[in-house]
Amino acid sequence: MEKDYEISWRLSQDNKWVSISVKNSENDPERNQEEKDILKRFLLSSMQMQNIVVLAGSGTSMSGKDGPKMGPSMSDLWELCTKEGDSYSSEAKEVFGTVRYKYEEKQNFEELLSLCEAVLQIDNDNTGIVKKFVSNSKERILKRCNYKKTNETLASHQIFLHKLSRRRTRDSRLKLFTTNYDTCFEEAASKTGIVVIDGFSFTKPRHYDPRFFDFDIVRRTSNSQKIDSYLEGVFQLYKLHGSVNWEREKNVIIEKEATPEGVCMIFPARGKYQQSYIQPHLEIMARYLAALREPNTCIIVTGFGFNDAHLAEPIISAIKTNPHLKVIISDYNAKNNLIDKNTKCNPVWSELYQLAEEGSDVAFINASFKDFSKLIPDLSSLSPAEKMAQAVKSIVGDAE
Repeated sequence: MEKDYEISWRLSQDNKWVSISVKNSENDPERNQEEKDILKRFLLSSMQMQNIVVLAGSGTSMSGKDGPKMGPSMSDLWELCTKEGDSYSSEAKEVFGTVRYKYEEKQNFEELLSLCEAVLQIDNDNTGIVKKFVSNSKERILKRCNYKKTNETLASHQIFLHKLSRRRTRDSRLKLFTTNYDTCFEEAASKTGIVVIDGFSFTKPRHYDPRFFDFDIVRRTSNSQKIDSYLEGVFQLYKLHGSVNWEREKNVIIEKEATPEGVCMIFPARGKYQQSYIQPHLEIMARYLAALREPNTCIIVTGFGFNDAHLAEPIISAIKTNPHLKVIISDYNAKNNLIDKNTKCNPVWSELYQLAEEGSDVAFINASFKDFSKLIPDLSSLSPAEKMAQAVKSIVGDAE
């Protein structure tokens, strides 16, 4: 049996956080039922908007304290690429000295890799140790992110996709943008029977072409008098930083088990801002920016710490300029990031809080991806009105 947990949430223009105790036992006393209902109604109305956009960060691929082994965090990557056992490797120590990184003071893998790339750009790697370290690190990251998934590791992804993909067919398709390299969302969709439109061709070998994002799937009827309808359970997946199964062969991106030399991934370094503006990442970024500007849009941000400026700043801009935008931010540490003035969190959190205080439609939910996926209302693929219309058409058709 799962442990009990607590969800804290805060809506715009509200002066306090509301905590909801959620119990998984059958003897749940239904504490704070009124607050639960308010949150449920809020999420339901938000996720019935015309456009739903999701930005999923690394937090969606990380396990809890007692959870199954999943994707690595930044601290995991530091340990993976710099240490042998409990001590730093001789290679890492030499690299620290070459790039002048004070590892005794801080252990930031993205900053270390950025310094390494800067050294390589000015050709100041006389021994070749930095180039070797960067190559070895990328190989280890690729291998670590290409981990084997299980039903347990994919459970939250399956719940999340199952609920959000069951939208009204007249609404726009769910657009899911993710910074993750792994294939959790693809495999979860496969297990749930959900169709993914990911920019790759429908024939093998599957190759990337952004025109495929403009394709959709329609269910054609055998009865010519009935109108064809869009297939339920379809969503669009955009992998902003590439994927472990994207291989660059000359000028073509192929879906296959990638090698460290040919993998199409933007590795963690400050240069990823510039790399986001080369293909295929440029096309995906363009669609990300366009999605934020659409009217009647709800943006769900989950497992994303706002550390990538090229992804965080467009959200801030959209909140300020798109009057029909609703933003829901779910993070396991959201409450501390917003109200703890001593925290060293990203200053974007303070700006988001200020925008909410000024009346912008921004809501914060203090919950992990696992817990948040359980909170999402189970949307029907058809609204009650659509179901009634379909029933009437069926009766009229039978009578004729």
